[in-house]
Amino acid sequence: MVTLTPIGQVHGGRSEAIDDDWGASRASIRLDPAGFTTEALLGLDAFSHAEVIFLFDKVTDNQITTTARHPRGNPDWPRVGIFAQRGKNRPNRLGVTICRIVGVDGLNLEVEGLDAIDGTPVLDIKPVMAGFLPRGDVREPDWARAIMADYW
Repeated sequence: MVTLTPIGQVHGGRSEAIDDDWGASRASIRLDPAGFTTEALLGLDAFSHAEVIFLFDKVTDNQITTTARHPRGNPDWPRVGIFAQRGKNRPNRLGVTICRIVGVDGLNLEVEGLDAIDGTPVLDIKPVMAGFLPRGDVREPDWARAIMADYW
């Protein structure tokens, strides 16, 4: 058993998990003042982007998928396993997004392009460093490119 405690929560942005047009979505991640001081975000504003790990807390147990399915239920796309897609109905309900840092103010991190809804528990925040990005070409199937055409 693994126990994780949220470090904060998403405030603002969208109130519904709609699949596309997340690029202009602006939200604030507010760290829990019971566990953190402003020093926790110190220096993060020197980075252009942050990787945010969050919990799809609205996904119920009966919505979890552990097998293959058509992404977004589209029969024109191939059936692929849950670990070959980024859908929210994952076994551990973890979401990960790289988003643009707009600003840091006290315990608040304002971001753009975070595909998490208002109230979402945030588990971790990491700065995006070029050294951790993929080395070499990134390969993906055509359906993955198509699914992302209007996502941001």
